[in-house]
Amino acid sequence: MKNIIEISNLDKSFGDVQAVNNLSFKVKTGEFFAFLGENGAGKSTTISIMCGTLNKDKGTVIIDGKNIDDQMNEISKEIGVVFQSSVLDGVLTVKDNLMSRACLYGIMGENAKKRIDDLAQLLDFKDLLNRTFSKLSGGQRRRIDVARALLHKPKILILDEPTTGLDPQTRKTLWNVIEMYRKKENLTVFLTTHYMEEVTDADYVVILDKGKISAEGTPLDLKNKYTGDYILTYNVLESEVKKLNLPYEAIRDGFKIFINDNKIIRDLIINYPKIFEDFEIIKGKMDDVFLAVTGKKLKIGD
Repeated sequence: MKNIIEISNLDKSFGDVQAVNNLSFKVKTGEFFAFLGENGAGKSTTISIMCGTLNKDKGTVIIDGKNIDDQMNEISKEIGVVFQSSVLDGVLTVKDNLMSRACLYGIMGENAKKRIDDLAQLLDFKDLLNRTFSKLSGGQRRRIDVARALLHKPKILILDEPTTGLDPQTRKTLWNVIEMYRKKENLTVFLTTHYMEEVTDADYVVILDKGKISAEGTPLDLKNKYTGDYILTYNVLESEVKKLNLPYEAIRDGFKIFINDNKIIRDLIINYPKIFEDFEIIKGKMDDVFLAVTGKKLKIGD
């Protein structure tokens, strides 16, 4: 599969602070790529360089075969960006905002109207078209932001923490639409997020810490490498759990038993039936991966 984003040896400093430090990675066409890290890790700096709003110090950034150094105008036509903060005009109506943005991409008249109507149907904001943007709720604004980013049918959709603070229903609506475009248009999705459940379905994950890559791979690869499964067993004596000779910790009404090799789970259950009369097996999660790699929990609002 062809690489649509290729970043090599990227550097960016702000005074004595090196925000991005010799960063290199690739994103394949149609891939769902997740870019993780705390605030200050270098995520937004990298995105700003990719979008042409910030100059790099060193390195190469190639997007769809084009170099940002001399082909940024062409690249801009192929990317859609949902920033953390909206870039739409608060005093204009939703329709006027989207019509003016469509014009910037050369989409005029009936073509613009049809494109906006289609997106309004998909993202469920038809009843908001004549509302002033500043008077919308956070979830409503975010749906319009995503529509703005998709207006010109980009090849790459960059999402910088797009669902922070949104209610579950709005988050589900946004992801359903984005996933539809991935399947229908082979859209490449480049995501930063604080919601680890949104990363579970990613094709590839890069974890950034202090401007450098700390870990990368598929979610399954990362979970297998940095976490283990564990068993929660309830209503059992600690003296019985100690017989397993495995690390454990007390939880409410039972114990969490850590398993490095999930192949032994079946044998444990068969050999110690009294310990596992009431239990559940929990797979390692991306939260656990992030904690293992960086030593920190990735929290909303970090």
